Amino acid sequence: MSWTWLLETADGQEKGRSDAFDSRGDAETWIGETFAELLDQGVDQARLLDGDTEVYGPMSLHGE
Repeated sequence: MSWTWLLETADGQEKGRSDAFDSRGDAETWIGETFAELLDQGVDQARLLDGDTEVYGPMSLHGE
């Protein structure tokens, strides 16, 4: 399967999806490296998908 992030606003409106990654680790590294840029683009949270299956989320991109 391929791993992608579903990118959303705080109220769950879809803002887009990430590129596909070959592994969960690659997907998690990407979100860790780009979360500040995503916040600047109006993304508040993300859901990790393995194919069409949600693995976890929504995960807030804002610090506590």
